[in-house]
Amino acid sequence: MKNSDDFQVVPLPRSRRAIQDMLREGKRKHMVHGLLELDVTTPRQQINDHLAATGERLSFTAFVTGCLGQAVAENKMMHGYRNWRGQLVLFEDVDVNTQIERDVDGRKWVMPYIIRAADKKSLLELHQELRAAQARSLDGARELKQYEWYLMLPGFMRRIFWWALRRSPTYTREIAGTVGVTAIGMFGKDGGWGLPITTQTLLLTLGGIAHKPGVVEGQIAIREYLDLTISFDHDIIDGAPAARFTRRLKELVEGGYGLDDVSAG
Repeated sequence: MKNSDDFQVVPLPRSRRAIQDMLREGKRKHMVHGLLELDVTTPRQQINDHLAATGERLSFTAFVTGCLGQAVAENKMMHGYRNWRGQLVLFEDVDVNTQIERDVDGRKWVMPYIIRAADKKSLLELHQELRAAQARSLDGARELKQYEWYLMLPGFMRRIFWWALRRSPTYTREIAGTVGVTAIGMFGKDGGWGLPITTQTLLLTLGGIAHKPGVVEGQIAIREYLDLTISFDHDIIDGAPAARFTRRLKELVEGGYGLDDVSAG
C-alpha cells in the first residue's frame, strides 16, 4: 500500500463537467470520420506574403472557417439537424463554432466562440472578429456567468438541458452554432489527425502541418500538407453528399479561397 507522501489528491476542476456532458451527448451520434491531407502550400505562402507586406499575420483558422462556410453554403445538408418531430431543419446561415483562448481572472481558458453567418463574411472580417474575440477579457461577462451557473447545476438538470437542446435545432444553433472547427496543437510542426467526439452534424478538426514530397506539374517538390479530419453525422448525411462537400472544401482550401481578396484590398 502506497504511503500518502507518494501522491496528491486535488479537486477535479468544475469546468470538466461541461466537457464530460458534451462527450456523453456526442456519443449518441453515429459519426463517420474522414482523414484527409490537403496541400496548403499556396495559401500558407499567401499568408506569409501578406505578413511580409503588412506586418499582419492572418489567422489560419479564420481562413479555414471561410472555406468551411462557403462549402456548407453550397451543400446545406451538411448542417442539417432533426427536430423533435423527426423533420430536418436546414439553416440559411452557416454559424461556425470554434475554440479560442480567453483571459479570465488572469488565466487562459479555452472557450467556444461562434462566428455568425461565416459564409457571408470576408476572410479579413473573419480574421478581425477572431482576433477581437481573443483579445477581449471575459471578466464579468454575461457568457461567463451563464457558464458558471451551468456548472453549478446538479447532473440531472444538466441532462435535461441537453435533452431539450437535442430536440430544438434553433436552440442548438444559438448555443453551439451549426458546424464546428477545432484545432489540436499536440503535433507541433509534424503531421497527425484527431478523432473527435462532437454534438454537431459536421466538425472539422485541424491536425498538424507536415512537409512532404508532392507532385506539381509533373515534378516532385516539397509541399506543406494539412492533416484534416472531417466528422459528420451519418444519421443525416450520406456518403455521396459528404464526398461532394469534401471535394469542394478541398478545392477552396488548396486554392486559397478569400486570400486574393485580402491581397487586392
